[in-house]
Order: sequence, then C-alpha cells, then structure tokens
Amino acid sequence: MRRTARLMTGTALAVAAAGLATAPAYGGATGSLEVLPSTVVPGSQVTVNTAACGAETATGDASAVGAGIFTLAPSAHEHDSIGQFRVPPSAQPGTYEIVATCSGGKHVTGDLMVTLTSMSAQIQPRGHVNTGVGGALGRNPTQTAAGVAALAVAAAGGTWLLHRRARGDGI
Repeated sequence: MRRTARLMTGTALAVAAAGLATAPAYGGATGSLEVLPSTVVPGSQVTVNTAACGAETATGDASAVGAGIFTLAPSAHEHDSIGQFRVPPSAQPGTYEIVATCSGGKHVTGDLMVTLTSMSAQIQPRGHVNTGVGGALGRNPTQTAAGVAALAVAAAGGTWLLHRRARGDGI
C-alpha cells in the first residue's frame, strides 16, 4: 500500500513539474492581440493592445477590414503596446484578422467582427407579454370584483355549513 502511494505521489509530482516547465515565466497574456470592442459597425473606432511586445513599438495591420497600417506605442498600463484605427464606412459584415508585428519580429493576431447593426442600438422589448397567465387584477375591474364577491360568498357558506355540522344540527 505504501509503495503504491509513493508511486502515485511521484507520478503526480512528475506531471506537475512537466506542467511548470512548459508554463510561461510570467502570468501576462502572450501571443494575443486584444481588440476592443470586438464587434463594431462600419465607421467605429477600434483600440488594440498586446502584452506580447512589452515596451516595444509595433506595427498593426488592419488591411483585411480596409483600415490599413497603424502604429502601436508602448503604454504604462501593464507594459502593453496600444494602438487605434477606424473601421472604414465601406466595410462589409464579417470577421477580420487584425495583425500586429512587434519590433522584434513577433506576430500576434486578434479577430474583429463587423456587423451592420450596433449591439447597443437593438430594440428592447417593452409592454405586456400575453402568456395566458393573468395577474391578480385583470383588465376589467368589474369582473375582478364579481369574482372576489363569489369567492367570499362561497367561503362564508362553507364556513356556515361546517359550523352547523360540528354542532350536530345537520344540513
């Protein structure tokens, strides 16, 4: 039993060590280009940033969407390189790859989705939903009052009959 436990513990340690050996040296996101907002309408301003370039400048390429080349400059915020471009008004709906090349030659990519309607411009539902389940008060107050009165009469009559039966008067 002890030998099996030692063998399993040793295997677990070996797997953990292998996982640590392949993990990056620091916790920052490497190798990705963050595109904000990731879904836009034609004519919108887009900001991109990456931690892959560190404090280097980078060249961005948004030619796929028709915006051309732009520059990413070093930022004080978590050692990111940040840049901006504007999606041309003639851009067609679809998903486009945005590429940044660090001054050291490293390439990072991110996706930009272009739609014809803005997510914030969508019409929000309002009003009553006809589900067939009514509330405590219906649309007609007269019918509601008649229903309440019928329930009150039924409750009073039931109570009176139960009271007579308990006294032994019969029905």
